[in-house]
Amino acid sequence: MSARDNKPHEIVERALELSRADGCVVIADEHSTANLRWAGNALTTNGVTRGRSLTVIATVDGKEGTASGVVSRSAVTADDLEPLVRAAEAAARGAGPAEDAQPLVSGVPEAPDFTDAPTETSSAVFADFAPALGEAFARARAGGRELYGFANHELVSTYVGTSTGLRLRHDQPTGTLELNAKSPDRTRSAWAGRSTRDFKDVDPGALDAELAVRLGWAERRVDLPAGRYETLLPPTAVADLLIYQLWSASGRDAAEGRTVFSKPGGGTRVGERLTDLPLTLRSDPNEPGLESAPFVVAHSSGGDQSVFDNGLPLAATEWVAGGELKHLTTTRHTAGLTGLPVAPAGGNLILDGGQDRSLEDMVAATERGLLLTCLWYIREVDPATLLLTGLTRDGVYLVENGQVTGQVNNFRFNESPVDLLGRATEAGRTEKTLPREWSDWFTRAAMPALRVPDFNMSSVSQGV
Repeated sequence: MSARDNKPHEIVERALELSRADGCVVIADEHSTANLRWAGNALTTNGVTRGRSLTVIATVDGKEGTASGVVSRSAVTADDLEPLVRAAEAAARGAGPAEDAQPLVSGVPEAPDFTDAPTETSSAVFADFAPALGEAFARARAGGRELYGFANHELVSTYVGTSTGLRLRHDQPTGTLELNAKSPDRTRSAWAGRSTRDFKDVDPGALDAELAVRLGWAERRVDLPAGRYETLLPPTAVADLLIYQLWSASGRDAAEGRTVFSKPGGGTRVGERLTDLPLTLRSDPNEPGLESAPFVVAHSSGGDQSVFDNGLPLAATEWVAGGELKHLTTTRHTAGLTGLPVAPAGGNLILDGGQDRSLEDMVAATERGLLLTCLWYIREVDPATLLLTGLTRDGVYLVENGQVTGQVNNFRFNESPVDLLGRATEAGRTEKTLPREWSDWFTRAAMPALRVPDFNMSSVSQGV
């Protein structure tokens, strides 16, 4: 009998029963995905997949401290459970004391649906979306455009059980839509992406209409040199930059003097003003439309994540509040080392600017500047300043006297998101967005467009 013949909570309970360690955490993840792909205004593939992965974390107390061993496997059968638990215990006994060791979390109420079967996605999630996509194909064909892209929906039901009595459950739907429109000669390309929980709030026809406008802008080509330009960053580009900033906001690294959030002479920059704009950067597991796990799920330790924190409740956290740095990411262990509050990273990121201007309104108020579509190939250059480099992609447009007048060449940029927040002069309306660069790892974001008066386009790129 395979493990999939058992309910996930039964697998968790059985693994805990088999454990001989001083402490044990078991995480069962039930995955299901449905996807559509298309090219040249026609569907090419579709499919549905399902699977299970199981992680066992064993902790062993010793004279010098507590050690941990972690083993994760997929396609685990019932016969594999005991060898998996023993492997985790052997890994713990063979390891030295874990630096991040803490008592396992306890005292969290049991999830009422812990014993329920996992929630699964299917092709039915595209019941309304697929016909609308077909209509978009027809309009694009009639308009001389070719549409390429994919839609993916994943549902992960996560069950967490521990030897301290925790029994927690979270269902996480994640949907992404990416759509490219190209001219028949492939000289012009435009991109749009959306993040969704269920594909009920995405309209492929509206996206195609948006891309048709952008392809029209690209009919006039203007070559510009490298330099600093007033630039409008759309929400997707802002998300990619600020997600990387969150990933780089380790409280421990800052306290040890290694990051942009380190204070010269020692300590961190918590409490310092980063921008004069009233910007608040936050994570909230209960944010409507961007809901994420309300407790820590850590399959491994590293950075500011600890397997000992599994099940720790997550609260709404303001990383930046009213322009001031409020929190850096910490585990219970690194909070103790640094004196900072416990603040694990959440599963979403929201930037509020307090304004209601659309990107179109911001374009209309621009005398001369650049309008970006998205960023990609983002890499870190200098952690001390969080200087990043990357490329623009799928459309950089010239704005003159409030109108888009043509498409310009792509650029390589060199910028720090922390510096950008300090130099931004305007933030638009916050809206859900899909970060293009990091969408394989992080999709739940809501951002405004930002106006930066001197965005550094360091060199011209030949990319499309």
